[in-house]
Amino acid sequence: MPAGGSAMLAAVMPLLLSTALGFKLCPASCLCYESSDLVDCRSRGLLRVPPSVPHGAWLLDLRGNKLTEVPAGSFLGLWSLKILMMSNNSIHTLQPQSLSSLQFLEKLDLSFNRLRWLPKDFSQSLTSLQELRLNHNLLQHLDSASLGHSENLKKLDLSYNRIQVMDVKAFNSLSRLSVLNLEGNRLNALENGLLSRQQGLEVLLLGHNNISAIESEALAPLRGLTLLGLQGNQLQHIRFKTLLKLQTTNTHLQMSSNPWICDCEMERVFGKIQRVRYLHVEDYKEIICHAPPQQAGASLASLDSQLCVAETASVLIITITVMLAVIGALVKAECNQKNKQSASDAEAQKQEQ
Repeated sequence: MPAGGSAMLAAVMPLLLSTALGFKLCPASCLCYESSDLVDCRSRGLLRVPPSVPHGAWLLDLRGNKLTEVPAGSFLGLWSLKILMMSNNSIHTLQPQSLSSLQFLEKLDLSFNRLRWLPKDFSQSLTSLQELRLNHNLLQHLDSASLGHSENLKKLDLSYNRIQVMDVKAFNSLSRLSVLNLEGNRLNALENGLLSRQQGLEVLLLGHNNISAIESEALAPLRGLTLLGLQGNQLQHIRFKTLLKLQTTNTHLQMSSNPWICDCEMERVFGKIQRVRYLHVEDYKEIICHAPPQQAGASLASLDSQLCVAETASVLIITITVMLAVIGALVKAECNQKNKQSASDAEAQKQEQ
């Protein structure tokens, strides 16, 4: 073979070999295992997604790099990818269509980044996604279109963002959701209709928000709930009927670290909750009174019926006081009437004389 032909063959051989092996050559900055099915690019100082990831890879680990955005086409050709981990980067932007080729992706981890919003087409191709982690980002709002195509999603972690308001239809397509974590956000209320399609939801974590109100029908659709976390919010009172709408077989409640107003009504509500067979307040002994001043700092459990007794006693004392005042007024009026009559009779006698 001529020398020129040999040189050309040597040049194209790697390309031909790569094609023959199904694009299984490993990116230079990464490690590949199990015939290039597992691609480990952790903490390599990468500024972008490597362009030469083997097409047969089913796991790609990009954690702990320096990615700031994910442009469109970043994962083009990675049709076999099932697990994609991109946590602990500095990603602030997901370009439209950046995940468009990941139709078979089952787990996506974007935690500990700097995302402020999700594009409306975020889930358009993620129809196989079962677990999505977006915790510890800077998300402020969740649009109804962002997750509209993730019908198979089972676990969604949105904890420790800055979400204050959510579209009431944000989770409408997530009928298979079993775990929803919204801890550490800025939610003010749990609204009716937000969880209307989540009959199979098992774990709902709402701790450490600013929730001061739970609307009457907000929990009613949840037929399979086993854990409801409400600790560390701004709840002062809660209606018994709101929790009674949870028609479940066994639900554990976490309700401590709220500014509870410990009065007779609150004692009655928690007394009723304790008697409902399928409701269990896990942290009942840690529920501390915030008001009134004479109860502040005391645990609700330590008061043990004193609130209603004290209230009953107060009502009784007030009632007796009012009754005595009324009786006193009547006696005084009767005395005044008698005195007037006596004076009138005396005057009449003087005139007769």
